[in-house]
Amino acid sequence: MEKTFFATSLLLLAGLLHLQAAEPAPAAPSLPLGAENAASQNNDPPVLPEVVVTATRSATEAIKVPSQVRQLSRVELQERQVRTLPEALKELPGVHVQKTANAQGSPYIRGFTGFRNLALIDGIRFNNSTFREGPNQYWNTIDSYAIDRIELVPGQGSVLYGSDAIGGTLNLFTKSSGFRDEAAGFFFHGLSAYRGATAEESNIGRQEFQFGEGGRWGLHLGASLKSFGDVHAAGLGDQPETGYDEWAYDMRLDVALDANWTLTAVHQQLRQNDAWRTHQTVKGVSWHGTTVGTDLKRAYDQERSLSYVRLEGQDLDNLLGFIDAASFTVSLQSANEYEHRIRTNRTDYSQVELRTLGFDLQFESQTPLGRFLYGVDYYRDDVSSGSQRYNVNGTLNSIGVQGPVGDDSSYDLLGAYLNYEVDLGSRFHLFLGARQTYAAADIGRYADPSTPQRVDSYDDSWSNFSASGRIVVDLDTKDQFKVFAGVSQGFRAPNLSDLSRLDTALSGETELPSPGLDPEQFINYEMGLKADTRHFSGSLSYFYTQIDDMIIRRPIGGNAAIKSNAGEGFIHGVELAGEVRFNDNWSVFGHVTWTEGEVDQFPRANDPTVRREPASRVVPWMGRAGIRWNSSNRRVWAELVSLSHSQYDNLTSGDKRDTQRVPADGNPSFNIVTLRGGWQITENIGVTLALENLLDEEYRYAGSGSNEPGFGLVAGATIRF
Repeated sequence: MEKTFFATSLLLLAGLLHLQAAEPAPAAPSLPLGAENAASQNNDPPVLPEVVVTATRSATEAIKVPSQVRQLSRVELQERQVRTLPEALKELPGVHVQKTANAQGSPYIRGFTGFRNLALIDGIRFNNSTFREGPNQYWNTIDSYAIDRIELVPGQGSVLYGSDAIGGTLNLFTKSSGFRDEAAGFFFHGLSAYRGATAEESNIGRQEFQFGEGGRWGLHLGASLKSFGDVHAAGLGDQPETGYDEWAYDMRLDVALDANWTLTAVHQQLRQNDAWRTHQTVKGVSWHGTTVGTDLKRAYDQERSLSYVRLEGQDLDNLLGFIDAASFTVSLQSANEYEHRIRTNRTDYSQVELRTLGFDLQFESQTPLGRFLYGVDYYRDDVSSGSQRYNVNGTLNSIGVQGPVGDDSSYDLLGAYLNYEVDLGSRFHLFLGARQTYAAADIGRYADPSTPQRVDSYDDSWSNFSASGRIVVDLDTKDQFKVFAGVSQGFRAPNLSDLSRLDTALSGETELPSPGLDPEQFINYEMGLKADTRHFSGSLSYFYTQIDDMIIRRPIGGNAAIKSNAGEGFIHGVELAGEVRFNDNWSVFGHVTWTEGEVDQFPRANDPTVRREPASRVVPWMGRAGIRWNSSNRRVWAELVSLSHSQYDNLTSGDKRDTQRVPADGNPSFNIVTLRGGWQITENIGVTLALENLLDEEYRYAGSGSNEPGFGLVAGATIRF
């Protein structure tokens, strides 16, 4: 398998270099990387350059931003028929998706996962202070069918977005009615979609409506209903209790107050029912020697919602004499988690209920000295958490002081930021940024069974100043080739989970509350090359992330652990991605990434000595290669894609303790081959078909609690009206 992986990578790189050196015959105008699929909905390629928002907090051409940006368009999401949001990211460079359970997914981005990656929904923070250490399930509670497009900026975004943006910043843009693109007068559109998959026995239905008055207002309504069966894995068969049910709905109203100002109101809600974490239960399946848990059941019901109102103005012609664009957002989020756990000698119930109130005020000013983007943001979490324990005969044993995190708690996150862009001549573009952040935790009640003082309260606060400097250099006059480099500071403030968690981690290890922690500090160095020509689009980058004061687990005996700011280390890597377009019909694409790192850890219980170990669950080599064909009228397409991961066997002490998810010899390498295609039968009816895992490979992503589906058929149909 290792030979297959490296052979695929070498063939891909050789092909890209050969085709770049030998310029093909002139063809019709081409599209930027990742945008070729968007033309499949019409016969004319777009003429406007690809624009991204997340890298600078304002609309900027992708080739001009001082960092890499990975994107997934609405068409790409539809063509790939992604099951969940985390799984939508699995084919992006430098990303692999760990799945503790089938209903959970946590991407590793440049070596970081969980609360060290930041998710945004329309620019609003999705991360909250209860996110737990390591891979977690929270991104899986966002409905991918409600998302219009995705932007991922790998590397640190703390200056622009605050705490948590270390491995990457993911921005999810919700679907709208598109009323500004409609002709004057009333309009009404709809969409009915279905996705079915054999290897996971799943069925997904989606219904959407968009209506309004062109240029004046529009309303989008959407609902998704999903049923997932037990995953059928190659070599293992059906994996019990890996199925679950989910429903979601979303609404968005956009109103043009005048030519410059738009009012947007959004609400979305999702519910998951009976989603098991099977590896800790007797329903788990041993793979390559992994152990099976002893719980009879461990399942979650999860529900989340987001509501926000945003007033946004563009082209304001110097509002107040110096403001060219402005936006003000008020948001309210909820995140409720309910756990039902049946042990051999008792039954436990626990719950976390959270409400997050957010404010975001942003301005943009274009001046003779350059462009200034600045603002303030504030988020407050209010958390209640509890637990109940019952004996085997059903009688109440106790009511816990707290649930997974401290009860009656609050968490405040306040930031002020400035981003400055200036042209130094015609080919040098400088980007400078700074953010001041204040974070505060107030834990009403938490229990620490390791000390005589079993019940306590705790409060603490932290301040941080982070800055960044980046530069983009034009290598030509046509904006086809760019070099960029930069240095960015990043940080992550201790959250409520760090400070007060009392819950199971790894394979049954108990994580105890750990007050007195300090923020984690990071410095990211990055340089790269980007190209976007008529027949070739690609990027090459190297990054190095310095790690200081990382919060790591310290085993204290008795299968328990606390946390400490003892992690020093680094993660670095190389990412190469590209696409070659021979003509209007044929193209090849792919990427190859190499990542490694080292971080201090506590390898032994009751030993305060740290030891430098490999960064946990960082897959050294990952690659993707494919070939695509489009018909001349863009109504039929097909592509063959190979996704490869090298072996992960350089295990940490934590990996070795996590015997239910990590085999003793590590995770074997794998190469997954998928054939997919689609046919736009009429203007309103389209179908997609995919044969996934064609080689029926037996595989599991590094650190996951169950195996991925074997060979299966995924079929989708869309009707627009």
